[in-house]
Amino acid sequence: MTTTGKQLFTTLEADGKLTVASEDVTFPDPTGNEVLVKMEAAPINPSDLAILVGAADMENASYTPGKFVATVPEPFSAGSKARHGIKLPAGNEGAGTVVAAGDSDAAKALVGQRVSCVPGNAYSQYCIANAAMCLPLGDHSAEEGASAFVNPMTALGFVETAKRDGQDAILHTVGASNLGQMLTLICKEDSIGLVNIVRKSEQADLLGKLGSTHVVNSSDEDFMQRLGAAIDDTGAFYGFDPIGGGKSVDTAFKAMEQVAVSRMTEYSRYGSNQPKRMFIYGRLDTGPTILSPSYGFGWTLSGWLLTPFLQSAGGETVGRMRQRVRDNLTTIFASSYKRRVNLDEMLTKEAVTDYRKMKTGEKYLVTPWS
Repeated sequence: MTTTGKQLFTTLEADGKLTVASEDVTFPDPTGNEVLVKMEAAPINPSDLAILVGAADMENASYTPGKFVATVPEPFSAGSKARHGIKLPAGNEGAGTVVAAGDSDAAKALVGQRVSCVPGNAYSQYCIANAAMCLPLGDHSAEEGASAFVNPMTALGFVETAKRDGQDAILHTVGASNLGQMLTLICKEDSIGLVNIVRKSEQADLLGKLGSTHVVNSSDEDFMQRLGAAIDDTGAFYGFDPIGGGKSVDTAFKAMEQVAVSRMTEYSRYGSNQPKRMFIYGRLDTGPTILSPSYGFGWTLSGWLLTPFLQSAGGETVGRMRQRVRDNLTTIFASSYKRRVNLDEMLTKEAVTDYRKMKTGEKYLVTPWS
């Protein structure tokens, strides 16, 4: 069986030239535990933007139908040396209908079913996916299931990680994001304390309506005082940050230390011995992570990625997480979209310069056949 369709590719050259284009390709027949999925919907997540646009100058890029060519400045191009000259697919996750399968019983059982999947090339009219990583959606639409993996499993992963480390409270530096809203609802359901940091009053109102009891607005003059009070009340000396660059982690550590010092009965020039831990799980800010010597030595900064977590969590935990996502796909794990675009429309200047801003509540959905 020969299957042809459009697929998006992104290529970064050594001179910093970034080319992203949709091309006509022939897709292989699935083998073994593989399935061929006719893709119907795929979200543009922050995790997709690094490979799509990264730090490229999109304002001055060259746009033609189904293609753009932009320049990635230094040191960002050199920092991506490993991908120079390699044509890469894009799109972490999406949903569609299984139209063919390999020889395994698990793969054959999915034929004709609508599934969510994580093929890594979801910006495509077809893709090959592993049946083990497909989640049957039942009566749910492709749009409802398109974002069923990255954000839901990441939010659940934060809670699982915290529980595994004996923590009963979490700090999150981008509380009003789609993922942050999911985390708010999960923590409420699981009785986990949560401190949400936001930038705007309307974001605080949004989280308040979802039941968040500790929302701190970084634009307020008394932000640090309120952040400290929230940490003191919840015990959230453990947090997650998708910003990466700048001082967001530094700010969290400072507030945690101020609370810890206030609880000390004796002065120590080394600061508190309260363990403080932050995980960076994204790079919304591609600049350096700035830390300052203002919170003693009892702190740990680590990276956090979904795939390594899932590999370490074990089959029982992952299966339980996936079932929870499916059971709550239109409630806790629901996603909304500002605009729907096809493979060519997502490469226009209007679309690219809009979705790369990553504004809260303004996610794009790619519908390859529209």
